[in-house]
Amino acid sequence: MSAVATADLTKQFGSQYAVDGVDLDVPAGAVYGFLGPNGSGKTTTIRMLLGLITPTRGNVELLGGRDLARALPHVGALVEGPGFHLHLSGRANLHRLDAADLTSSRATRRQRVEAALERVGLSAAADKRYRAYSLGMRQRLGIAASLLRPRQLLILDEPTNGLDPQGTREVRHLVGSLAAEGVTVLISSHLLSEVEQMCSHVGVMRAGRLVAQGSVFEVVGSLHRSVRLETDRPEKAVAVLRRLGLGEVRLERDVAVATLGDVDPASIVAEAVAGGLAVTGFQVVRPTLEEAFVALTGEGFDIGE
Repeated sequence: MSAVATADLTKQFGSQYAVDGVDLDVPAGAVYGFLGPNGSGKTTTIRMLLGLITPTRGNVELLGGRDLARALPHVGALVEGPGFHLHLSGRANLHRLDAADLTSSRATRRQRVEAALERVGLSAAADKRYRAYSLGMRQRLGIAASLLRPRQLLILDEPTNGLDPQGTREVRHLVGSLAAEGVTVLISSHLLSEVEQMCSHVGVMRAGRLVAQGSVFEVVGSLHRSVRLETDRPEKAVAVLRRLGLGEVRLERDVAVATLGDVDPASIVAEAVAGGLAVTGFQVVRPTLEEAFVALTGEGFDIGE
């Protein structure tokens, strides 16, 4: 079963399409990285998933059904930054949020709030007023709010925004522990290295369209691997790579580099040795998620989005 599935999901504002025909498929139990440059439609898509805005056309299924009212109590979310009362403490803010949930039990409220604070590492700062919280602490409290009750699906929009490296690692471990418990996590993030470590699946948006989707291995594997051939005669190594039909052959600091394509890597070393070259190094380089992102979107990742 898919935890999130959309069909032709579209949102139009006037003559502009913010989201255009998106077919998301987030497998149950996956940690799904939702990627895209500024203005690509990620947040608009997330808002439609949560029923915050109505699609122009298309369908949304959460947790196997189209009845969002039934599914949303099982969905936790942090979208466009948390909103809390500035004059209240972190603990008091969570108590208010929990009290607003008519399905929650008052008798176990304190236990739920304390458990959520501990899970995001805010127990020691729980009595500080929210206005005194750093940006990272505010993000943590937002995540805590989404965990006040058991969730089957967690949707996090930039959850590591403002966190220091230690806080980022803690969020990574939190996401991992939730996934281990069977919670599906959809996470929008600018930190591609973190996404590559956390996520089992990714979807890449560009100009309102979903241009790639699948496991991280499948999306990254859609790019050809490259090779690096180090020899005592770099120019001759370049000639070998060209003769074998590799693409984009070039020299980088006296190392012959090329796109592998369908060529057998073993044949490259054999051809170089047969040509009298002393091979001092050979490496097949797997593309990174960042390289796949750039290839799919045509631009670098704007850290300031």
